[in-house]
Amino acid sequence: MIDYHLHLWPHEESSVWYRLDQIAAYCDEAAKHGVTELALTEHANRFVDVMSIVGPFWERTGHEPTSRAAADYFAFTTRNSLDDYVTLAQLAQDEGLPVKIGLEVDYVRDQMDELSTFYAQYPFDVLIGSVHWLGSWMFDDIDDRTHMHEWEVRDVDQCWADYTIALEELAASNSVDVLAHPDLIKVAGYHASDSSTYWDLMAHAAAAADVSVECSSAGWAKPIGEQYPAEGFLDRLVARGVTFTTASDAHRLERVGERVGDLADLLEARGVTQLAAYSKRERLLVPLRTD
Repeated sequence: MIDYHLHLWPHEESSVWYRLDQIAAYCDEAAKHGVTELALTEHANRFVDVMSIVGPFWERTGHEPTSRAAADYFAFTTRNSLDDYVTLAQLAQDEGLPVKIGLEVDYVRDQMDELSTFYAQYPFDVLIGSVHWLGSWMFDDIDDRTHMHEWEVRDVDQCWADYTIALEELAASNSVDVLAHPDLIKVAGYHASDSSTYWDLMAHAAAAADVSVECSSAGWAKPIGEQYPAEGFLDRLVARGVTFTTASDAHRLERVGERVGDLADLLEARGVTQLAAYSKRERLLVPLRTD
């Protein structure tokens, strides 16, 4: 099995560290769960190099008070060097650790071409794409009162519609290889009146773009209390012949490889026997389970 969504640092850490022994420990923990290959996929917004291209998008979208919350978030988290991160991941590979060099790429409207050109300078094995922001609203920041308050005042169906459009545009941009936690919009427990409408649209977008889709155990630890994607959404993806990765979205050692076996069970029950692995951004199908 694989775990293709791993972070080196928890969200609450601003100034971060770079340690090869941490990656080795991740590999050891993953092996306990039957995981034989990992992808390091730190958030792109951690890196000054990336955010210098993106710029203060929260000012362009202009919604108070979430634009102020967004400005505070990026002031806290954007402190680090992408070059240093990639160098560490390359060192881990050189040491023979079973890791892939990856990045979690946030969707930013009208900037994906520019970002893709920038990322092409680096030896990434896999880029996973996420939608975390709708304008200046970080809808999945369940620990921030300002962002969570928006769920109480916005139309939930419109939130799902806006998210779906963003995910469709991300898939069509050809800038990423995998769509991470594809129905993240549900994270806080707010459901559209008819989720299947949006599942159909997102499944079509993934299949049309021929991107893989991540099955993630992270949702089991969130208010929604279920994996990404939901079973009905997963059924639609399988029916369209989409390929899959499995992932824990861990930010700490103890979460690495968490419940990937349960994800494998969900996929096997639907006739899926292979996963999508990546090297130098080329997809290779590998067995779902390795004995």
